Amino acid sequence: MTTPRKRAAFFDVDNTLIKGSSLYFLGRGMYQRGFFSKKDISRFVLANLRFSLTGKENPEEIKRWQDAATDFIGGHDVKEIEVMAQEIYDKYISPALWEGTIAIAENHLANGEEVWLVTAAPEDMAHLISQRLGFTGALGSKAEHKDGKYTGAMIGNLLHGKEKATAITELALERGFDLSDCYAYSDSHNDLPLLLAVGNPCAINPDAILRIRALRERWTMHDFRKARVLNKFLGPIVCRFAAVGAFLTPRWGRSKD
Repeated sequence: MTTPRKRAAFFDVDNTLIKGSSLYFLGRGMYQRGFFSKKDISRFVLANLRFSLTGKENPEEIKRWQDAATDFIGGHDVKEIEVMAQEIYDKYISPALWEGTIAIAENHLANGEEVWLVTAAPEDMAHLISQRLGFTGALGSKAEHKDGKYTGAMIGNLLHGKEKATAITELALERGFDLSDCYAYSDSHNDLPLLLAVGNPCAINPDAILRIRALRERWTMHDFRKARVLNKFLGPIVCRFAAVGAFLTPRWGRSKD
């Protein structure tokens, strides 16, 4: 009897699983709790925006973003950030989840497949999101901490671009996955190394470059942003038709008696 091969589904987080940036939500919560000034968070947001808009594997931009991300939590108590992250998840991240993506992930779990988050955000935050959603685990950028406090340094490289492909390849060897039988989901063309590392690449809410690639390669594609827009405009129309139908039904009922 042939033993079934272990399979996994790998999900990017920002704009794939949630609407927006998980690290931005963390920063917003920290700012509101007086952890740093408007100048501090403005510097981080600018670095994040520059990094998002480059569209290229630019080492200088990656380094700038990496430094901003690690300085962001440097010097803060690990336990304190952990407790705060729980509150931030409930207040900001949970309402921002893409329900369609959650449904896809839950379907993989129901099929006996592991579900892993793979993100450039801090791994501690990624683990929290994974645990709250009942997923298998998470891979993220590793922030160094000593004596219970974040040092502001990073262990290894930012988990971005090719680093994501390297990370899931190592995980596959560790857990016995056949990547040619696995799935990966992302919104960004920067995650092409991740998508190309598996046999079943899928695009969710794709940017323009990824959409073109997905269409050309005939990859599975989901765009939950469209559904949101359609619901916004069609919802009232559907309600009106439903109301008219409810009004007319009794008349039709009486005319048939």
